[in-house]
Amino acid sequence: MSRTRVHNLSISLDGFATGEPQSREAPFGHAGQRLHTWMFATRFWDEGGSVGVDDAFAVRHGEGFGAEIMGAHKFGPPGWHDDPDWRGWWGEDPPFHTPTFVLTHHPRPPLEMEGGTTFHFLDATPADALAVAREAADGLDVRIGGGPTVVRDFVAAGLVDHLHLVQVPIVLGRGVRLWDGLEALEDTYDIEAVSSPSGVTHLTFTRRAGRPDPA
Repeated sequence: MSRTRVHNLSISLDGFATGEPQSREAPFGHAGQRLHTWMFATRFWDEGGSVGVDDAFAVRHGEGFGAEIMGAHKFGPPGWHDDPDWRGWWGEDPPFHTPTFVLTHHPRPPLEMEGGTTFHFLDATPADALAVAREAADGLDVRIGGGPTVVRDFVAAGLVDHLHLVQVPIVLGRGVRLWDGLEALEDTYDIEAVSSPSGVTHLTFTRRAGRPDPA
């Protein structure tokens, strides 16, 4: 069976994966791009970027996926569902190149983009959304793309096999935290930490064998 994976989710030292308030002009609120500067410096992001620890982790974001699930706040700013012309942050050729399922209480018809990305808008539980995405992935893995609320919901439901977080040495103080309610993950996952010369720490959570997928 395909796995469910999270890659390159950056969090602050105090556990926030995005700042506030989110808007069209500030997708990550007061955090700006400070959570992601480590990635912008890699060859994964830019051909002239560096190789090394950060790049080795970053490239896994695109390996072996057949579908993605994301939350409404990753697809657009507050109120995007009232704008019929909103087509996401990424232009006409989004970087997903797979069927991409947006969890929202305001479903709309599918949105076909260039490069193989089609956005599907679902009002569904994590388990039901994963079942739909797995069928679309056709044997490949499903990426849970964020934001932090969606990742937290899928982890809490026991649906994530592999979780890659990047702890960035900044303190945001406010925003959306990943960890709330996720008590004792160490009982379910094997955890590894790898420090990078850039100052970030890559945290990898791999679900232990014998923990069946509840779906």
